[in-house]
Amino acid sequence: MSAMQGSLLNLTAIYGLRAMATLAALAPGESLVVADLAERTGVPQQYLSKVMRKLVVARLVRSQRGPGGGFMLAKPPASITLAHVLGAIDQGLAGGCAFGYDACDTANPCALHPVWTQLQTSLASWSTGSTLADLAPSAPVRTRRK
Repeated sequence: MSAMQGSLLNLTAIYGLRAMATLAALAPGESLVVADLAERTGVPQQYLSKVMRKLVVARLVRSQRGPGGGFMLAKPPASITLAHVLGAIDQGLAGGCAFGYDACDTANPCALHPVWTQLQTSLASWSTGSTLADLAPSAPVRTRRK
């Protein structure tokens, strides 16, 4: 099974989290051009550019052109939750009924209702309760091997 199979989040969400984790590990005021960010995260540069555009529009990342430019966090890492990142790249956490039923609740549950509700609650708690500052600051951001 590859690393992406069985993932709870789609590839765009994972790439967005990788990029934000990498930017959070930079010194204050430091930035990375998209080519360097792509190399450090192992994300194809064109794909990463689209992800970064969404993060800029959401005002989580600042972009500066020209010499000394690049991408940097627009806010302190402690003020950016993982839910902010996922929302910015249009990756909401699984919602609704797993079977797609309009009326699915404890009074009228689908077969997956109890475990699906537990998963949704756990993911929401994780994403809203975790910030970029919670990431391992001592963990080096490594260049991924292809």
